[in-house]
Amino acid sequence: MASQDHVFSCEWVHITYEERSRFAETYGYSGTQGKVNLEGMLLRPTKGSSKTLIILMHPSSTLHLLPVPQAFARSGLHVLCAGSRYPKNDTALIMEKVVLDLGAYIRHAKESWGYEKIVLLGWSGGGSLSLFYQSQAETPTIIDTPAGDPVDIAGAGLIPADAVVFQSAHAGRALNLAEVIDPSVRDEANPDDRDVELDIYDPRNPNQPPYASEYVARYRAAQRARLRRITDWVKDTLEELKSRGTGELERGFVVHRTWADLRFLDPTLDPNDRAPGGRLLGDPETVNSGPIGLARFSTLRAWLSQWSPEDSRANGFVCAAAMTSPLLVIEGSADDGVPQPDSRRIFEAAGSQDKEMHVIKGATHYYANQPEQIAEATNIVRRWLEARQLL
Repeated sequence: MASQDHVFSCEWVHITYEERSRFAETYGYSGTQGKVNLEGMLLRPTKGSSKTLIILMHPSSTLHLLPVPQAFARSGLHVLCAGSRYPKNDTALIMEKVVLDLGAYIRHAKESWGYEKIVLLGWSGGGSLSLFYQSQAETPTIIDTPAGDPVDIAGAGLIPADAVVFQSAHAGRALNLAEVIDPSVRDEANPDDRDVELDIYDPRNPNQPPYASEYVARYRAAQRARLRRITDWVKDTLEELKSRGTGELERGFVVHRTWADLRFLDPTLDPNDRAPGGRLLGDPETVNSGPIGLARFSTLRAWLSQWSPEDSRANGFVCAAAMTSPLLVIEGSADDGVPQPDSRRIFEAAGSQDKEMHVIKGATHYYANQPEQIAEATNIVRRWLEARQLL
């Protein structure tokens, strides 16, 4: 068992690197002065040193307040919770640029801080990001975004991590949206224009849980069709803007009703030990139209990069198949934040010869108030790293 009594410090981290963009994507200092500014939090035990750094990065969130990275630090591990250039606002997020942000942290950790081993721990939406990064660091190919804008990942000299941990994570933002978007919306400009038989929150809907397999197939097909309609409009609008040759280069838009997964109301679909009701973010019917629903606010370019299943390159299954580094997959049996099948499917898809998977009984998405499950996860990661001489 790993010791859990280390005192650790939380150190603010600032990383900056040069980048020139045609226009500013986000409000503020980052990107408007020819530089990208990144902020993170380094959790480091106050006694003892380490040559290994575990890096957690989510495309649009900050992770240092989560129970698990703090538990890792208390066990003696060095942990960096790295923020992208899009902290807590994914409206304009470009996944390819987040890969470059992660690469800047890894380079700084090795060249400035002196860490010899880097382990990526992909949590939630950070899981597919870690796989995306590692696949490109091992075999760099990307020179543009899905919208056709230049982004030189192939020439960035990304440093591969020594191992990847995929924990409490889904297979990709676009793939996740495809399973939670509300297919009942018929008019994107009018969220009140809905197909009752596809509105799972409407009591008039004759289809009620447990849902028949035919209804599940119809519902999933309607979700994909809605995404394709939005993507077609996005591509048409981008082409129209480009054809004008003016200074109008981008456009923001709202996507209504994006939190309506059948699994929220029917625990018999992809069953695990999760509590029924889909209340991870609150009442799902409220979240469906509220400000925190997935992809609620987006730009044209961001839609193609992070939300379109046909266009986003951050597809965990594809990226896992392309990487070769050691992979550890950890699934919580009561996780209500990511689809139950994703962890196993990522594990099976991975091209890594050295891969291992564990399921932690009763673990929820955030491990909130779950000290036993946190201790088990911490020990699994430590033992796995030690066995590969990565600690």
